[in-house]
Amino acid sequence: MMKLRTLTAIALTGVFALAPLPLLAATKGDKPAHVSHGQEVSLAELAVPGKTTIFDFTSEYCPPCRAIAPKLEKLHAGRADIAVVKVDINRPDVKGIDWKSPVARQYALRSIPHFKVFGPDGKLVAEGDEARAMVGKWLE
Repeated sequence: MMKLRTLTAIALTGVFALAPLPLLAATKGDKPAHVSHGQEVSLAELAVPGKTTIFDFTSEYCPPCRAIAPKLEKLHAGRADIAVVKVDINRPDVKGIDWKSPVARQYALRSIPHFKVFGPDGKLVAEGDEARAMVGKWLE
């Protein structure tokens, strides 16, 4: 009975209910998962086991981000071994690229789109220019 109360309390706080959703969304369907909305996020916890996971730091106010988005969606939908997770750096109430958001500060972002690539084992493989080159090859 005590376990049930604890799980209910956790579920009501939203912590239990929200944690697995991005991972499930990243492994199913044709569209990449969208996470963060400006808040700090643990990429290692969201990496999709058994797949190469591309984390795309993005903002709806970033023209290059919007331009590459359809290509990343196609990559996500077309490759069973790759999952794309879009990390929205904007807090909901901020118009323009939100360089001061908690997640932008967490990862010291200076430009977007910015990529981090995690291997099927859940470990960071590449970031920055190296990750951009990897993603570029997959998009060709």
